[in-house]
Amino acid sequence: SPPTAPAKPPVRVTVTGAAGQIGYSLLFRIAAGDMLGEDQPVILRLLDITPAMEALNGVKMELEDCAFHLLAGVDCSDDPEVAFEGTDYALLVGARPRGPGMERKDLLEANARLFSVQGAAIGRKASRGVKVLVVGNPANTNSLIALKNAEGIDPRQFSALTRLDHNRAMTVVANKCGKSVNDIKNITIWGNHSTTQYPDIFNATVDGVPVIDVVGHEWCENDFVPLIQQRGAAVIKARRSSSAASAANAIIDHMRSWVLGTGKDSVSMAVMSDGSYGIKEGLIYSFPCRCKGGEWEIVQGLNVSEFSRKRMVASEVELTEERDAVLHLLSGP
Repeated sequence: SPPTAPAKPPVRVTVTGAAGQIGYSLLFRIAAGDMLGEDQPVILRLLDITPAMEALNGVKMELEDCAFHLLAGVDCSDDPEVAFEGTDYALLVGARPRGPGMERKDLLEANARLFSVQGAAIGRKASRGVKVLVVGNPANTNSLIALKNAEGIDPRQFSALTRLDHNRAMTVVANKCGKSVNDIKNITIWGNHSTTQYPDIFNATVDGVPVIDVVGHEWCENDFVPLIQQRGAAVIKARRSSSAASAANAIIDHMRSWVLGTGKDSVSMAVMSDGSYGIKEGLIYSFPCRCKGGEWEIVQGLNVSEFSRKRMVASEVELTEERDAVLHLLSGP
């Protein structure tokens, strides 16, 4: 028999860049209840650029054709003011890709303007309790730009995606140890979602045993760390396109952990630094986090070796440089 209609009122979920590959891998899972739970109806608000509207309406038709019992509506728009109206969850996936001859600073500038506009619209239109996840790269700094322009929204309600890096690290360690990902606990991605990220296994366990005791320091430094840092580029080389389904899966994981909780295990989330572990306050930096009741907290008291500290600082320096390059678009304090 068909599922009974859920009793909860629907929540609004806005997805930007919704006509793209990540959006196509993401939207159907949200509508099926994978992100917010099998008892939570959703209204999808799909935002994309004007030339993508025809394709976006095709995605809307497919969503409707699935007859998801949790899908209470689908709206398409090319106007951020419309797409973020009353939204409870905002997934900022769309971003300008790097074009031929573009330097990193050019990409930063182009996307900074996009995310300042979207942040301002969130500040004006979204629910006061909105949770915002920035996926479009450079995600950490784009999240900072959006939150600085989102007047009236608590910065703790913004985050950036490093869960894909976290999930990659979980699988690599599990394979190395001959175990399941279910046996791996408390891996951490520190820093930026870039090649300066630091995947840390020194506080992780496999079946309750320290991972580093199983895999060894040499493998960690020479194989594991560079493999995770370069995994995105390896995917692009192999499929001639950037990660889409795995990125969508990571978005689902990130939001589900944030909304429904992590239990005692930690996950990696890029959030505003409060100075923990000596990281400069105000940067959007990936930390080990636990979530409960819709709130995140940075896990404290982890051992940080000199090996780890050096790599954590390198990513902090990169994020500081990115922030400084777009200071003129940070309208907040």
